[in-house]
Amino acid sequence: MKKILDTRWPGLALAAAGILMMAYGIFRGEMSVVLTKAINICMECVGIG
Repeated sequence: MKKILDTRWPGLALAAAGILMMAYGIFRGEMSVVLTKAINICMECVGIG
């Protein structure tokens, strides 16, 4: 088990899983929701909104 963890494969597998999850979220239209929430939080912090 330690031999597997010392290779680069776990990192590559996690990176691939993250990329696939990001692509799925973008495909579902979640990117606009997250962007809207980020804009609202930034405006509240600055005091404009």
